[in-house]
Amino acid sequence: MWKPHHNRALGPALTPLAKSAACLLLALGACVSTPPVPPSEPDVAGQTAPITEPISEPGSTDPELVQAPAPFPRPVPFNTLPGWDTANLLPAAEAFARTCELWSSRAPEAPISRRVDYAGTIGEWTGACAALDTVSDAASARLVFEALFTPLEIMPGEGTPKFTGYFEPQITARRTPQYPYTQPVPGLPDDLVQVDRSELGGAPGRKVPAQRLPNGALRPYPPRADIALETRNALGYAHPADVFFLQIQGSGRLVFEDGSTIRAAYAAHNGQRFGSTANYLLERGEITRGEASMQGIRAWMDRVPREDAQRAMNHNPRFVFFHPVPIGDPALGPVGAHTVPLTPLGSMAIDPSLNALGVPFFITTTSPGLGGDWSGLLIGQDTGGAIKGRVRGDIYFGTGDEAGRRAGTQNAPGRMWAFLPRAVAARLIDRAAPES
Repeated sequence: MWKPHHNRALGPALTPLAKSAACLLLALGACVSTPPVPPSEPDVAGQTAPITEPISEPGSTDPELVQAPAPFPRPVPFNTLPGWDTANLLPAAEAFARTCELWSSRAPEAPISRRVDYAGTIGEWTGACAALDTVSDAASARLVFEALFTPLEIMPGEGTPKFTGYFEPQITARRTPQYPYTQPVPGLPDDLVQVDRSELGGAPGRKVPAQRLPNGALRPYPPRADIALETRNALGYAHPADVFFLQIQGSGRLVFEDGSTIRAAYAAHNGQRFGSTANYLLERGEITRGEASMQGIRAWMDRVPREDAQRAMNHNPRFVFFHPVPIGDPALGPVGAHTVPLTPLGSMAIDPSLNALGVPFFITTTSPGLGGDWSGLLIGQDTGGAIKGRVRGDIYFGTGDEAGRRAGTQNAPGRMWAFLPRAVAARLIDRAAPES
């Protein structure tokens, strides 16, 4: 097994995911059994991206593993990938190196994914991981990917291709409540436990959140309306709307009055369904479709009485809890579902029931925040409740207001190619030969 290398050009602690461009063929089409679930907030053509469920939920993988059908691939040359020659591949190389470091602790025969089998085993990726030590700039990164990988296009099947964006908010906070920073940033409560859902009257086999009462009894954890102002274990206090959108994104940075900063990292949620605040406001005529975005909803919350804003927030009973972690490298994002820090424009959330975490994906889409038509290489390093489908991704844009503005404009169709080591790709091509 290879030892992870720390190339000076890539940085000392390389993370998983790469920057996206677009153009490689992987024919997964006929394998889709159900269409992707649309985002939890409405899509408005030409408007900012929908607001989705929290993305970063480490450790929340559904234990009910379903083996997805293998793709039927059709390889394509790199020179046919739209934007391949001009895409900046360094963020992807840095992100992929973090994935490689994660994989270096696993046995060579271990599968890349237990849910989908097209990505092969850890041992089949060791050569590609070791080659990262030769990467010093965008040109050398391009040479490594071209020498060791085969692009295979992922076909959407019954689903609708779509790429949205997300980011890590950075919000002003206080140690104690001081107007307008009055809403607790919720820490993990002592009475929240993970139990088999059969203990709450459901079918066995899956862990779900529950509340353990003082007498030892269990019940579903209460909805947002009942717990939004609970101050126990609070990480700090912030504007109510900021806390709400922090929960939507799933992680963020709290900046206190003394200049100190901590990351509020996803810890758990209350198990309630995710409700669409945008739909709630649209149905009541409170906002227009042009305002059905994070920025538009926040502007509405700022101009109405706080009780009206809280009522709208309570329409989404899902409530996320956080735990405090040090920032570490400020250039990196929170830890995603792949258990590595996210890389801006190098990491992407995918559907792990159909695509494998850790795999590089080249995408081409329209991104107003990145100047229009955009292609880049992104590593699948996160997941999200609204990210469902084969050609479906949520691009991680980074931290802060500018990243938020760019992510907020990302909502477009596109194409997606998986980069697989040549031996792995050849095996898939052989398997598909009778179908071609």
